[in-house]
Order: sequence, then C-alpha cells, then structure tokens
Amino acid sequence: MELQEKESVPVITEVDRDVFLRDVYPQRRPAVLRGVSLGPCLQKWTVDYLGQTGGSREVKIHVSTVPQMDFLHKNFVYRTLPFNEFVKRASETKHADFFLCEDESYYLRSLGEDVRKEPADLRKQFPDLSQDFHVPPFFECDQFFSSVFRISSCALQLWTHYDVMDNLLAQVTGRKRVVLYSPRDALHLYLSGDKSEVLDIDNPDLTRFPDFVKAKRYECVLEPGDLLFIPALWFHNTLALQFGVGVNVFWRHLPADSYDKKDPYGNKDPVAAGRALQALERALNALDQLPADYRDFYGRRMTQRIQKRTFHDDTMETDERDSKNTLPSSLSDKPG
Repeated sequence: MELQEKESVPVITEVDRDVFLRDVYPQRRPAVLRGVSLGPCLQKWTVDYLGQTGGSREVKIHVSTVPQMDFLHKNFVYRTLPFNEFVKRASETKHADFFLCEDESYYLRSLGEDVRKEPADLRKQFPDLSQDFHVPPFFECDQFFSSVFRISSCALQLWTHYDVMDNLLAQVTGRKRVVLYSPRDALHLYLSGDKSEVLDIDNPDLTRFPDFVKAKRYECVLEPGDLLFIPALWFHNTLALQFGVGVNVFWRHLPADSYDKKDPYGNKDPVAAGRALQALERALNALDQLPADYRDFYGRRMTQRIQKRTFHDDTMETDERDSKNTLPSSLSDKPG
C-alpha cells in the first residue's frame, strides 16, 4: 500500500507569551509546547480527586461499543451520568455497570449551560476544578471563546475534523497521539462538512479513498503537561493511549464579527465563508439548467477563476520566513 508522507510535529521548550507570539504563532503550523505552566492540575487531577471535586452534576457523554468513534455515521449513543460516576467508568477497561457492553468506551466534551447558546467554559461548568488549571496567557482576554473539558477512555479515537478558531490542547493526564493534516490537503481528505469521511487513518480504504495517501501526515504524542498549538483549519485526529484528561482553549484570532454569533461550538465556518459557499451552491444550481457539455465547460472556467483569486502559493514566502526566523536552540525541532 502506498504510504503517506509523514513529519513529526516540532517540540518546543522554554515558551512564554513573547516567544509564542514572536516565534511560534506567526508560523501558522502545529507545535508541541513543553514546560508551560498549567497549574496544580498536573499533580491533583487523579481519578479520585476529579470525582470528589467535580461532584455529581450530570454530564452528557458519548458511549460507543467500539473505540473508533464516527461522528458522520453516529456509531455511538448519548447518555447522561453523574460526573463522578462517568470519571470512574472512563478510567476502567471493563465495567460492572454499563449501557451497551462491558468494554464500552466513554468520551466527554463539556458543554455550556445553555448548549444552544453558550460555549463551554471550565470556570462555569466546573468552578472548583478550574482553579487548578491555568490558561496560558498566549492571547488577549477579549479573544477568549471557550475552554472545553475533555475526558476519554483509553484507546478512544476521535474523527478527523477542523475548527475555525485557533486553539491550544492541554494534555493534563494520560498520553495522547495526535495526527494533523494541513488545510492545503483538504481536497485529499474526503470532507463532509468539517469532518473527514476517512475514519481509519492508519489503515484507510484506498479503494474508497484513493487520494488520501496524498495528504501529508503530521504526528505527535502528547505527554502530561504538554500543550499542542492547533492553528485554525488544521485537521486533527486524536487517539488516547491512556485514560486521559485535557482542556481545549479556543480563541478568536479573526475580528469578532467574522464568526457566527449563534455558534456555541466554534466550528461553523466564518460568516464570509458561509456566504461564499451559499453563493457557490446557487451558481451550481444555475449551471444545472445547461446541457452536460456546457456545465463541464463553465464549471472548468469557474474552477480556474477560483484558483486565480483564492489559491495562495506560499512556498517562496515560507522559504523566506524560515530563513529570517531561524529558531534559537531552545526552540529547535525535536521528535514529537
């Protein structure tokens, strides 16, 4: 089988706000940030402590009979559990109490109080636990959008998708593998909305997805205390190598009015992009009124105009930027 080109995500140490904003953020590429202070959560967040401190408030969770969750085809069910019971079950490999089967997998993505209107905020949903977690000061306070509590069973794998905001994935406990794909490889990922149809990225069905091998794979393993910077539009797929707890922090890096105000999850396309996609759909519907050979001809002309207006070849720009921004020794690439 043809193999994808692979590259390790660089691991960067000694990162503070100035270093992040000067040397990491402008690159618009994923980076593992190691040694950033996340607070006492690294020592405190054991299974017992989480259960006792988080309490018995009910949480909505994903439950699946298989560890490879598929959001497009919904191979899981939603259930509700007290938070302390959920943490206990998620940390187990076999369950005395279960919904579907004794080795079912669990996943929590915390939600806002009003799930239709409010983004998740660790400070509001879990105020006591939030005191243990320090949000890295890598963006302005008014740019903050959400802090999402994530807890998953060992071996749980989440579908490949992109977000429209920049975010930091803080791995507090457990180890997690993250595979990423550049926005430039979107055409090779067989998208349905913001998600890839290729569920098994390690053993893809190349009969159904032959171009998937053309997408370059970036990979890292997050250790407890690591931060992964995931720039907006970068696709990512996570695999829990152990029972793990993390926090995703999203922020608005575009002007606030660029985003849909009715989007509590932060994954709707920017307003201008949404309008453009709707206009494209109207244009395609108009072409449907023509015979096939005319649709083909004008479709090719439209494709050419889109490429000329929007495709951005930054090969030269990247080379110049890399030559100017040679990282100091403390920021040198290390295996992910």
